[in-house]
Amino acid sequence: MEQKTRRRAPGMSPEQRREMIIRTALPLVAEHGTAVTTAQIARAAGIGEATIFRVFADKDELLDACVAEALRTDHVLAEIGAIPLDQPLPARLAEAAAAIDAYLARMGLVLGTLHATGRRERRAPGEGEPGPDRAASMVQTCEALAELFEPERDRLRLPVEQVASLFMGFVFSRGRGAGPGAPGPSVEEYLDVFLHGALKEGDAA
Repeated sequence: MEQKTRRRAPGMSPEQRREMIIRTALPLVAEHGTAVTTAQIARAAGIGEATIFRVFADKDELLDACVAEALRTDHVLAEIGAIPLDQPLPARLAEAAAAIDAYLARMGLVLGTLHATGRRERRAPGEGEPGPDRAASMVQTCEALAELFEPERDRLRLPVEQVASLFMGFVFSRGRGAGPGAPGPSVEEYLDVFLHGALKEGDAA
């Protein structure tokens, strides 16, 4: 009987391994903050602990990389870009709001847990893991949201770009609207007011 030769899975490049370790570490960092250990991360990733230190100088560098990953907006931009434009506008905007909410929740959880467990900004400007360009990220997000309004361009009271900017501000500030312990309006209620105004039909002056 011919013996089958087992093929070894192709090895990861250092960059691929780095990305895999960051993806594995992120939920652990969100849960444990600075108390997470490289041994925990290695076990979750199914690798030896020494492998982590082949791509990261130390745990601090890995935590910096997790912060940078949590702040990245390319994932949420891809989600917004994948929203079908043949859906009704409220459905498009609800999907976009959900994508941004998920991004803000993940970012807040990672940064909040690290802060609560004693981590402070340790890097001098220009050192360590590069952070995202906040201004560029906001412009890209606004442009992605503007695409969602394009099919209704002729029906809008303001230019598409301006409406998209207003909607972005609405989404980013929505979570701060409710008082402590008070249930806030649903996404659908917010969208209804955003799209149709605060006054009941026929009550406008």
